Amino acid sequence: MNEATPSANRAKGSARQPCALPAMGIVNCLGVGQAQIWPRLLAGDASGLVHRLDFIPGVDLIVGAVSAALPEIPKSLHRYACRNNALSLLALQQIEPEVREAIERFGSERVGVVMGTSTSGSAEGEAAILNHYRHGFLLPQFEYPQLEFGGAAGFVAAYLGVRGPTFSLSTACSSSARALASARSLLALGVCDAVIAGGADSLCGLTTHGFQSLQAISASASNPFSANRSGLTLGEGAAVFLVTRDVNASRVKLFGVGESTEAHHISAPDPEGRGAETSMRGALADAGLAAKAIAYLNLHGTGTQLNDEMEGAAVDRVFGSHLPCSSTKSLVGHTLGAAGAMELAFCWMMLAARGDAKLPLLPHCYDGVPDPKIPPLALVAPGAIREVQGSAYVMTNSFGFGGNNCTLIVGDGGVA
Repeated sequence: MNEATPSANRAKGSARQPCALPAMGIVNCLGVGQAQIWPRLLAGDASGLVHRLDFIPGVDLIVGAVSAALPEIPKSLHRYACRNNALSLLALQQIEPEVREAIERFGSERVGVVMGTSTSGSAEGEAAILNHYRHGFLLPQFEYPQLEFGGAAGFVAAYLGVRGPTFSLSTACSSSARALASARSLLALGVCDAVIAGGADSLCGLTTHGFQSLQAISASASNPFSANRSGLTLGEGAAVFLVTRDVNASRVKLFGVGESTEAHHISAPDPEGRGAETSMRGALADAGLAAKAIAYLNLHGTGTQLNDEMEGAAVDRVFGSHLPCSSTKSLVGHTLGAAGAMELAFCWMMLAARGDAKLPLLPHCYDGVPDPKIPPLALVAPGAIREVQGSAYVMTNSFGFGGNNCTLIVGDGGVA
C-alpha cells in the first residue's frame, strides 16, 4: 500500500506550486485519443508495430507508425503543411474546445505555445532535396517552415491565433518533457495564464538512417531491460496538453520537474546514470516529495544496452527495488522528441482511470528474461493494480542525446 497523502509526503514550502493539466490530446500507433489508446496500452497490445521497407533500402524495420487519417493543414497555413504538424493538429483537435475557452478567458496574448520535436518536417525536406538532386528544383509545395524546429510551435500558435510566447525545444528525446517544464515556468513567471505544451515527431529517413548507423535499432520489437535486448524500435505520434494555474479545476497536476545536462557523450549516456539520478532526485525535491510517495515510474527504457543499464542503476539508487515501473516503448516505439509528452500522457491516463484506491499500472512487455547486470526492478506484470490511499503521484523519465535529461512528476493530489 502506498501512503501518499499530501500532508504526509509533500514538504512545506516546496519550490514551485503545481500547475494543472486539465486537457490532453494524443495520437500514436495504438490509435487516436484516450478512448482508443488507453485499453490497448493497459492490455500490453503491441499490434500497432508494423514492418516498413521504405525507410532504409533493403532493411525491414519494425516501427510504431500512425495509421489513422491525418487532418489537412488549413490552406491559409500551407507553409506549415507537413506530417509532423498534422500529427500535432490531430492531437490538438481533441482538446480544442478547452483551448478555445482558455483563449477566450485569458486573451490571445496571454496564451503561449511550447512544443518539442526532433524531426519537425524532415520527411518533407528529404523529398524536396531529393527532387532538387534529380531535377534541379525543390518541390513546389515545400516551404522552409515545414522543416525548421520553430515551425512545430509556430504552426500551433498560428492555427489557434494566439500571441503569447511561442517556441520549440529540440533536446533529442527529452524535448517535449522540457516543453512541459517550460510551460510551468511561463505560468510561474506570470508571462502566461495558459500554455499549450507537448510534442510531435514523425518517422523519416533522417532518423531511421541515423539510428541504424549507430547500430541502435533492433531487428525485432524492442525488449527493454531484457538480457536479450538488442536496441530500440522507432515510433511516431503527438501529445499535447493545456497547462494552467487552476489546480482546483483539474484532477491531474504537474507537481515536479527535474532536469540535468551531463554532457557525457554526444549520443551515449553516462554509464553510471549520474545525470538520470540527478534528474529524478531533482523532480522529487521540486515536488516536495519523498521517494516513497511515488506509486509508479514510467521508465525511459529504450531497449538499448547502455540506456537500460544506466537507468536501472540510477533507479535502484533512488528508489531501491520495490517501486513498480515499466517501459511503454515496446508497445508504441520510441517517439523521440515526442516521447516525454507521450509518456506523460500515459501517466495522465493512468491517474484519470484511477478508481478509489486502485491505480491501474502500465505493463512492462518484454521476454521475461532479466539482465543480471541491471539491479532488480519491480517490472509491472499485465493487469497489475496498486492500492494507493489518498493522493497518487507517478513519475516519468526522458533522457536525450548529449545527457539532456528531464523527469516529470504528476499526481491527483491537492495543494499542500
